[in-house]
Amino acid sequence: MNQVPIGVSARHIHLSEQHIEQLFGEGYQLQVLKDLSQPGQFAAAETVAVIGPKGRFDKVRILGPARSQTQLEISRTDAFTIGLNPPVRESGHIEGTPGVTLIGPAGEVTMDHGVIVAARHIHFHTDDAAKWGIMDKQLLSVKINGERALILEGVIARVSDQYALDMHIDTDEANAAGAKTGDIAWILS
Repeated sequence: MNQVPIGVSARHIHLSEQHIEQLFGEGYQLQVLKDLSQPGQFAAAETVAVIGPKGRFDKVRILGPARSQTQLEISRTDAFTIGLNPPVRESGHIEGTPGVTLIGPAGEVTMDHGVIVAARHIHFHTDDAAKWGIMDKQLLSVKINGERALILEGVIARVSDQYALDMHIDTDEANAAGAKTGDIAWILS
């Protein structure tokens, strides 16, 4: 069995350059708080408030760098809390999804779409994928041996020479298994 490190993904938002400027001011550049597991990606020092039909989250962390389109990633529990029913999707596939209002220190943005529950996935560097016989978009079974061990089905393999090996699950999945960032999962198939 091949081992892969777990990264637990709490609620966060990816912003477009246009939305960064609307929320923080013209020409604003996100400040790096800490680097993330994927090369070139970082948790920004900045946060925004997110308002849904039935609730609000303050201090939602922005992940950088800027993207071509704004996307909020939340768990099912988060979605219920703010009154949304977003689909489970791969990052970047936001057509037909619900929207929210974002509030920053310089303004606000009302999105008509862009909220997803991120599909569980593993980032593979092309070398790791080739070594293990994994193809891009392949669906995998993965075992997490946390306090409440479980097997996750339908984990999407995402393969690129720009990725570092890392499995991303959300807080609901991590809590269900009693797992945390840095724990190890095993690819079963």
